[in-house]
Amino acid sequence: MRLILVFLLVTPTFFSAQNQNNYPQDYFGSPLEIPLILSGTFAELRANHFHSGMDIKTQQRVGLKVLAAADGFVSRIKVQHYGYGKALYITHPNGYTTVYAHLSEYSPEIEAYVKKHQYDKESYEIELFPHTQDLIVEKGSVVAYSGNSGGSGGPHLHFEIRNKEEHPINPMLFGIDIKDTTRPLISSIYVYPIGDSSTVNNANTRQKLRLTPQNNGDYITESIEAYGTIGFGVNTTDRQDLAGNRNGVYSIQAFLNGSQNLDIDFSKFSFDETIQLNRFIDYEHYKTKGERIQKLYNDNNGLSIFKSDVNNGYLTIEDSISTVYKIRVSDFKRNDAWITIPIKGVKPKNEFVKNETTTPYYIYANSATNLKEGRVSVDFASNTFYDDFHIDFKVKNDTLFLGEDTVPMKKYFSISYDISNYSEADRNKLYIARLVGYRKYPSYEGATRKGNILSCSTRGLGTFALARDETKPTITPVNFRKDQWLSNYRYLKIKIDDSGSGISNYRATVNDKWILTEYDYKTKTLTYDFNDGVSTNTKNNLKVIVTDNVGNSTTFESVFYRK
Repeated sequence: MRLILVFLLVTPTFFSAQNQNNYPQDYFGSPLEIPLILSGTFAELRANHFHSGMDIKTQQRVGLKVLAAADGFVSRIKVQHYGYGKALYITHPNGYTTVYAHLSEYSPEIEAYVKKHQYDKESYEIELFPHTQDLIVEKGSVVAYSGNSGGSGGPHLHFEIRNKEEHPINPMLFGIDIKDTTRPLISSIYVYPIGDSSTVNNANTRQKLRLTPQNNGDYITESIEAYGTIGFGVNTTDRQDLAGNRNGVYSIQAFLNGSQNLDIDFSKFSFDETIQLNRFIDYEHYKTKGERIQKLYNDNNGLSIFKSDVNNGYLTIEDSISTVYKIRVSDFKRNDAWITIPIKGVKPKNEFVKNETTTPYYIYANSATNLKEGRVSVDFASNTFYDDFHIDFKVKNDTLFLGEDTVPMKKYFSISYDISNYSEADRNKLYIARLVGYRKYPSYEGATRKGNILSCSTRGLGTFALARDETKPTITPVNFRKDQWLSNYRYLKIKIDDSGSGISNYRATVNDKWILTEYDYKTKTLTYDFNDGVSTNTKNNLKVIVTDNVGNSTTFESVFYRK
């Protein structure tokens, strides 16, 4: 089997073109041995991105066997503190790649491969691209164990299927079945006048419509009076039968007087476009109210999930014309929820005057913009924003007021401070912070220094300031004390923390030999596995150095004994 598989993997047919309209139904098996119940669905809305896989519940446990979904070879391994944590990528002879993330550990052969490279590089975080013959796996073989590593909010397995272009695709399209007979839930519906001359109920602002559930599970709204160009937005989620989680839906369609004018399909997307989610939702409403309203019109968002639309999904309402707008929300199993919206065309008797807030500073979306006051400079590249708008900009002492984080952005922008008025000792301890929360707590944003210029790259407007960090990180042993015998211990645990700019890096040695310590930022804990075999002496000298983002450093030393 191994020799045949190697041949298949290295022949040119391995990279044959895929028919995106004909996904193999029996090729991929389940990545777990337990029934599949989801806590997250493909393409559901997350912070700044669409979810690229399915999150499978692991019964609130860590350590379940993770199985290769099909024959293939391990093509990529990535270990990081955040994001996917411990992740594994398997490429298959049909050109697809499966991804397994938030793992606790890999299978013994893969774990040994990873640790060898981690020790060679002396780094926990690592990214590896094994050769096709290095780590060959068979369908159903154990490749890892489920966990809670990285940015996971609880034990689960994140599972993806990607095509040869590295575009994630809904795994359910490949026959991976999830029980679901439950209709999507419609939480709210909104209507938007588009442009200064359009109105809804004699107003030029967003309107929330009253939803009335019907006996058949569908919804109807109050009748609205509108004129000009309008668009709609919906807050909707889906639930599967065996879980109470509110997940993403599979498709949204809209119909005007019986004719379809919009089709949004969440079956696949590319990572390059995922940041456009902030344009797809009503970003200002989300940042101020916490509710994600999905726009049912293509507001220059550049998303491929819009499969078809008439007039970009906008409606043109004429005076004295009555229309009916219907929205169909579906999950993967085609359980539907319909919304009916009666619309009466009514031209306002009086001209509507829109009050617009203006400032001395204006952003032209398609042009680069530099804002400068005193020692502070802000640089926006062209096409950082979607629209032209007035921006708030002022500097008071070392605090930069740059509006509110309610404007969606396509790119990062830079903030720079001239710190030549500070002493050299102070300059080494400065960083740029975003002031967050009611109490404007300083959160580290960056500190790249070139001469007397301190800068950072960030995405999201708000309030920023220079902050000083003179506090060293803390290091505290968790499960041992100095001069303790640890012969029966499997793990050594140490808590590290920093109250200022945050931890930048750490290094641990035993008897002057580097040891692999896994950092879990959620528990602020470093863990060393004695099975790595580095500590072979009876008496062992442990040394841990932790450095924060401005260079403050703390050294912890202790002695332990093992037989």
